[in-house]
Amino acid sequence: MQFKPFSFRHTLLGMLTVGLGTLGVVEQSAAAGPVRNVVLVHGGFVDGGGWEPVYKLLKAKGYNVSIVQNATTSLADDVATTKAVIAAQDGPVVLVGHSYGGAVITEAGNDPKVARLVYIAAFAPDSGESVQKLIANPPPGAAVPPILPPVNGFLMLDKTKFAEAFAGDVAPERASFLANAQVPWGVAALAGDITTAAWHTKPSWYLLTTHDRMIPPPAQHAMAQRIGAVIAESSASHAVYESRPADVAALIEKAATSVK
Repeated sequence: MQFKPFSFRHTLLGMLTVGLGTLGVVEQSAAAGPVRNVVLVHGGFVDGGGWEPVYKLLKAKGYNVSIVQNATTSLADDVATTKAVIAAQDGPVVLVGHSYGGAVITEAGNDPKVARLVYIAAFAPDSGESVQKLIANPPPGAAVPPILPPVNGFLMLDKTKFAEAFAGDVAPERASFLANAQVPWGVAALAGDITTAAWHTKPSWYLLTTHDRMIPPPAQHAMAQRIGAVIAESSASHAVYESRPADVAALIEKAATSVK
């Protein structure tokens, strides 16, 4: 797929051009009782280290928590990495994805071990969709994340504007560190199409971040409704897993203990 160099500067905050349409038919989870295994999948521009506050909260509750470290170079590679972590679990899994990680769990969630899906301020594509397709048509006046032009097929955020766009409610020193520790996000990862969206057959939950300047809250709401998710809200930035980890952990625990 041809990539137009500057298109992502004007589209990452784009409202999804998807109708609420026909919702997926959700089957009863294969795990009728509580699920103790949680697998966390990070998004673009960051690595799995940001999950540490959520990890600690869940571990304190007795959950077996694993964190995926994706290269974010291609959707197929990231799905394969995630499925390797899922395979290592000893039973049913709650699979959690933040931001671009939502696309990863939408594909990897078809694994038989995955019982429930949790989206954290995340993209939730349908079959045949990619993140690139979901962000293709921004609404007038939407805030634009400070994405720099791609270099060798990878995207980065302007370090001087990272905090405001991605981590507005994170401590300034930590936000500065995150800006300088960015992981280049592969354009090919954004362009990867979902083959079969797992949310059609797996129960889903969605945490909507009301102060998000990366994925606009109305777009998050549209995606959450489309997938038939149980929706919760947090007055947080895109980096909600760092700024309000208790909100994230609480929703994951609800999914893990639900009989939905």
